[in-house]
Amino acid sequence: MSPTTTSNRTLVLAAFAAVYLIWGSTYLAILISLESITPFLLIGLRFSIAGALLVGWRLWRGDRAGWQAVSRHSLAGILMLFGGTGAVVWVEQYISSGLAAIIVASLPFWFVLLDYRQWSFNFSNGLILIGVLVGFSGIVLLSDLNSASFSAGISTQLWAILVLLGGCILWAVGSLYLKYQAATVSTTMGAGLQMLAAGFAGLLVAGLRGDLAGSPLSMVSTASWTSLWYLILFGSLIGYLSYVWLLQQRPAVQVGTYAYVNPVVALLLGWLIVAEPFHWHQLTALGVILTGVLLINLPKYVKKAVSRRVVIMNDK
Repeated sequence: MSPTTTSNRTLVLAAFAAVYLIWGSTYLAILISLESITPFLLIGLRFSIAGALLVGWRLWRGDRAGWQAVSRHSLAGILMLFGGTGAVVWVEQYISSGLAAIIVASLPFWFVLLDYRQWSFNFSNGLILIGVLVGFSGIVLLSDLNSASFSAGISTQLWAILVLLGGCILWAVGSLYLKYQAATVSTTMGAGLQMLAAGFAGLLVAGLRGDLAGSPLSMVSTASWTSLWYLILFGSLIGYLSYVWLLQQRPAVQVGTYAYVNPVVALLLGWLIVAEPFHWHQLTALGVILTGVLLINLPKYVKKAVSRRVVIMNDK
């Protein structure tokens, strides 16, 4: 094995570790940040700083973006990051970080339901339809009113779950919009524009709510500052760039396996570090949801395996 091959394999493993572990840990980092930072201010600071760093870097490298690219990526960023990730931030005031991660694991189901250009395939494939039904049964299981996992008011918890499901829908809508309304701009510049738009939206709402009155940043604890910078540098920059790079190195189906790992990481970290309640009810629901995700992706796995076998036979 050549040194170049070994180096590339090491980079791939490091990138997968970043996507698996860092993205899974962001749920806990959000929870700690919320100790002394309001939700919309947290969204605004995280994405405006990360976006400015990415856009500034790309501009320094000579990258440019026209008005069409700016407008399309800004809209996608508001939908995905302000609406989708912002929902995660808001609901973690009321539900555990682990429970939030489990609900976000249902995201593939919304892509199946909302990607109208793929309906002819999705709705004619029995495995995909079964996967959607299985996955949503896991979500219903999470909303069991008799579950011991709910430590506060039941209505507040259920409302938070509904808000987070709405955030998942916004993320899917923004992703599909970006997919079908592509603008000519580098992936990194596009990500920076999305983050900047989401950050400005967060700061705007924070200002309208009065979160910027007085000296809010002077009251932020050291733990919250540390978690915020972790979200900026590791979650939004290292994690995302690792994800983009992996898509160029490995099949998208393989890279997408982070969806199976992130909820487990979030559950374990929440339980180990901040003693969030851990119930088998949650683990059962997670198993059901991930089974649904597996069934949805199974046709892709099979297609990829068949294509690989054909290539190997042709090489012979």
